[in-house]
Amino acid sequence: MLPGGPAADAGQRIGLLGGSFDPPHAGHVHITRWALRAFGLDAIWWLVTPGNPLKADAPADLERRIAAARAIMRHPRVRVTDLERRLATRYTAETLAGLRRHYPGTRFVWLMGADNLASFHRWDRWEEILDTVPVGVLARPGQQLRAGLSPAARRFARWRVPQSEARSLPFREPPAWCLLNGPMLDLSSSGLRALGVWRR
Repeated sequence: MLPGGPAADAGQRIGLLGGSFDPPHAGHVHITRWALRAFGLDAIWWLVTPGNPLKADAPADLERRIAAARAIMRHPRVRVTDLERRLATRYTAETLAGLRRHYPGTRFVWLMGADNLASFHRWDRWEEILDTVPVGVLARPGQQLRAGLSPAARRFARWRVPQSEARSLPFREPPAWCLLNGPMLDLSSSGLRALGVWRR
């Protein structure tokens, strides 16, 4: 186990939801609760990143974002963490390698919105990520078509798991990914910042 990090036993199914959470909002809460049920996860860890390599502007202070995330995400099986800071990692592939080293035998599932799948091919070592852990993708307003036609979706099409078999995802050997369609909340962190709800 990583010092200061959450506890997890070998065999546990842990979802990992990474992001800036700048700010965290009800949409994050919605997909977290949805993923817990749909993928049959034991827990989900929010990985509040110190900074997003794909975004030019720096997010709000990390401690402020963690505090806001803990205030909005209240569930006994969800932990809001600063694991990327503790691991001193910047990219998802590095974070996953560090977590697998500290939590051997834990069944991690990487979680993301469909908007992230649409641009996933821009992530550092994105193919390695899909080869490392199963990936659960959750519907986002207006993003389903783009996600389904994305380079990542096409490249790994043969390993797509039907939504009807979503609960098997944590037990699948990667590559394996599943795109969930269902009720969505039309909220985004960038939209909330634009409205002045969250000032950096």
